[in-house]
Amino acid sequence: MEKRLKTQDSELETKKNGLKAQDSELTRCAWCGTDPIYQKYHDEEWGKEVRDDKTMFEFLILEGAQAGLSWITILRRRDNYRKAFANFDVKKVAAFTEKDVERLMQDEGIIRNRLKINAAVTNAKLFIDIQKEFGSFCDYIWGFVPEGKPIINNRASTKEVPARTEISDAISKDMKKRGFKFFGTTICYAHMQATGMVNDHTNDCFAK
Repeated sequence: MEKRLKTQDSELETKKNGLKAQDSELTRCAWCGTDPIYQKYHDEEWGKEVRDDKTMFEFLILEGAQAGLSWITILRRRDNYRKAFANFDVKKVAAFTEKDVERLMQDEGIIRNRLKINAAVTNAKLFIDIQKEFGSFCDYIWGFVPEGKPIINNRASTKEVPARTEISDAISKDMKKRGFKFFGTTICYAHMQATGMVNDHTNDCFAK
């Protein structure tokens, strides 16, 4: 009986959370506005800890594609990127050939920028190198934050959120030295936010 009650409570909590995420009256960080795609990303992913390499690699590709563009532009093409880049399988992407690059250059579902596409393939190979050296990419990148734990910031508004920090400087510098492309300190900080290495939800945000 006790086990069944706990299951029922869990189901009720799940339904409650689902309703909460759909509530348009919720107070959110101002940057996500009213766009449903942005809101869903904000509510379910942004600032949440990522500890698996596949998701880390996915954001690495997406953040690199975003360079110079708005994040919503990439989010709207996310499913297309998933199909184009082998469901974000790092080993498969690392094995992409020039023929694959030409195929991607014809894919209207992604940003057809040769430098970014080539960078994704190069970064995949370097990602694997880091996995071999550190055991996992997550172990490597989380090693830059104090005690390997999320940095919880207390932002009164999105105006207080920086574009870069000393930690993002250090990560991007090290990754650049290793040969990574399209991962400067600003992109790195966005990556840290996306993967929950830092929590920049404003204090009034329900997802804080």
